[in-house]
Amino acid sequence: MLTAISRYGARVLPNTEELVAGCKARGEFVEGPQIAEFEAAFARRLGVDPSCAVTAAYGRMAFYYILKALDLPAGSEIIFPALTFWVVPELARVAGLTVVFADVDPKTFTVKPDSVERLITDKTRAIIPTHLYGLPCDMDRLLEIAARHNLIVLEDCAHALGALYKGKPVGTFGTGALFSFQTLKPLNCYGGGLALVTDRQLARKVRQQIEALPWPSEKRVQDRLLMGRLQRIFIKPWVFSISLFPVLWISALIDANPDVFLWENIRSLNPLPGQYTERFPNVQAVIGLEALKHFDGWTAQAQANAQYVNHVLGDVPGIQVPYVPPGCTHVYYQYCVYGPEGPKRDDLVVRCVRRGIDIETLHVDVPPDMELFGSVKAEADGARRSAQALQIPVYCGLRRDQLERVATTVRAVLAQAAAASGGAARS
Repeated sequence: MLTAISRYGARVLPNTEELVAGCKARGEFVEGPQIAEFEAAFARRLGVDPSCAVTAAYGRMAFYYILKALDLPAGSEIIFPALTFWVVPELARVAGLTVVFADVDPKTFTVKPDSVERLITDKTRAIIPTHLYGLPCDMDRLLEIAARHNLIVLEDCAHALGALYKGKPVGTFGTGALFSFQTLKPLNCYGGGLALVTDRQLARKVRQQIEALPWPSEKRVQDRLLMGRLQRIFIKPWVFSISLFPVLWISALIDANPDVFLWENIRSLNPLPGQYTERFPNVQAVIGLEALKHFDGWTAQAQANAQYVNHVLGDVPGIQVPYVPPGCTHVYYQYCVYGPEGPKRDDLVVRCVRRGIDIETLHVDVPPDMELFGSVKAEADGARRSAQALQIPVYCGLRRDQLERVATTVRAVLAQAAAASGGAARS
């Protein structure tokens, strides 16, 4: 039987169940002292004052509370990349602000400073650089633009914990930043997020909002951990091969898209869902503290895996492997390549899926093209081009033989497509 390899891999602690049981035994499952310890440890990792890190129920809500603490005038314009997760700009709208979308560079998938500057008006108040897929944005240019126009910079670091820009951690350049701890993120706490705010007074305002919220019920937290456990079971190769992969394989045959069942429904978030407006529980902080001890090793392994795939794919004509600008450290939350001109992206995905390699097509969104955002002001040609990239699994949980199979299978598919494309062009 064909053993399939999932596109996703969670970073899992071997002693997760023991950590959870210990919290229950101490009566510190929901409330407990490790929340403050985790915030302090996270802040120390990034070299900032411990009081500047505040946990939240979601990374997106950490961003929302920063916006509320800033108390920007209603209708203020905030510039997002045109390639990002739709939830973050939607929460800016819930906060009473107007979203604008700047284009991204298809080579890096990060926001183009020139596009940002073209979209600035007298109503613009903030820029949101999203360090997409684990690669830092051009922070020098963005900070220079922000300073010249007196704008706030809030970094979206959901994909990029551990990434560096000219030796400095992402999340420490602007007024604030959001981090996500969802199951598949670089730091897996089975949900939750964190606001990193460099100004102590602003950090206090964020903390006051969050501390006024209710604690989640024990059942909600248990359900969250159970869902995380099921996710990590179902992406194990042998389980994936007999459960989710057959659905993907059949979908590839009939041109269906089962991904719509994997992600949150696109909808207005006003009013905020109930689970958004709760606090971050202690058991997840305990998991986060332990995960921080392993984090550098996990990141190094993902980077090594990416370099191996670069080596295997790098000499295939018409293939563009991930570009890393000088001074940037990529942590490869996602590894994106462009296939040869000519073959449709979805055709290449199908060919890989039929060989047992589950390839991602688009991990985030192009919000200007969504009905939810209507006729927003936007530049998005580069974002639409970026949506054609193929996202290949290089996560740290892959064994060497699995990584080699991923790389050689993708190479064979892309090389065959490149040869066909070249032959068609010559004819």
